[in-house]
Amino acid sequence: MLVLVAPGQGAQTPGFLNPWLELPGAADRVAAWSDAIELDLARYGTTGDADEIRDTAVAQPLLVAAGLLSAAELGGFADAGAVAGHSVGEITAAALAGVLTEEAALRFVRMRGRGMAEAAAVTETGMAALLGGDPEVTVEHLRKLGLTPANVNGAGQIVAAGTAEQLAALQADKPEGVRRVVPLKVAGAFHTEHMAPAVAELGKAAQDLTVSDPRLAYVSNADGQVVAAGSEIVSRLVSQVSNPVRWDLCMETFGALGATAMIEVCPGGTLTGLAKRALPGVKTLALKTPDDLDAARALLAEHAHPTA
Repeated sequence: MLVLVAPGQGAQTPGFLNPWLELPGAADRVAAWSDAIELDLARYGTTGDADEIRDTAVAQPLLVAAGLLSAAELGGFADAGAVAGHSVGEITAAALAGVLTEEAALRFVRMRGRGMAEAAAVTETGMAALLGGDPEVTVEHLRKLGLTPANVNGAGQIVAAGTAEQLAALQADKPEGVRRVVPLKVAGAFHTEHMAPAVAELGKAAQDLTVSDPRLAYVSNADGQVVAAGSEIVSRLVSQVSNPVRWDLCMETFGALGATAMIEVCPGGTLTGLAKRALPGVKTLALKTPDDLDAARALLAEHAHPTA
């Protein structure tokens, strides 16, 4: 059984969309999305520099667009057994599962990005990945410093979020066993109380969405549970903005569902890296450029869901 996953913010790099836009029809598709959300996705994905695409209001729609574009080129992903996304990648996953249309997903993530950027501007905040250490010890240490374990990613990685001062204190006082504290290329303390204003705004926007139940098993990163109702998925998309991401629990669910392979849509790499450590024996493939498509299609065919 194959799981299709979508990465979260920080996976973007300058120019990563260039090779994808060379595929037939891709530029027109992205241009239509850009018009719909009033954001030049092609420019940011091709010539935007690191600072421009770090902007939350830009990065989030860009990541969802890239994920949808690469999945469409993959084709046949209805044979996947499950779908999931990390943080903003959950919106990509919701569209891939048919909960939202592509345009609705992009409009929703455009509002999400703007709302989170505005919330992040109130106080100087950020996030940092902690590598190594015992999770329970690390989480307790973070709470003593006033930080939130915003992403519990499994495979020995936890992401802390909080104010600039709190993150500076963490650099000076690492939890026992933690090898490194790596600042992330994000513009705020996502999945914490600092994002509360964005939750309220998204909740209002969600009321106007046309929602369907998922066609694929949808694994929520709130708690790693499979959610069968589209309305519940959208409710979780709203609340997850200020709640921690439990990707560790998602990977546990992949294992329980019998996952034998994983494909990470563009810009892939982060989630397959975690899976290699946490899900030994599961074949993984990251869609970085169109050169990866043939191998991904072969993997999908080999591990198609038995009921497909």
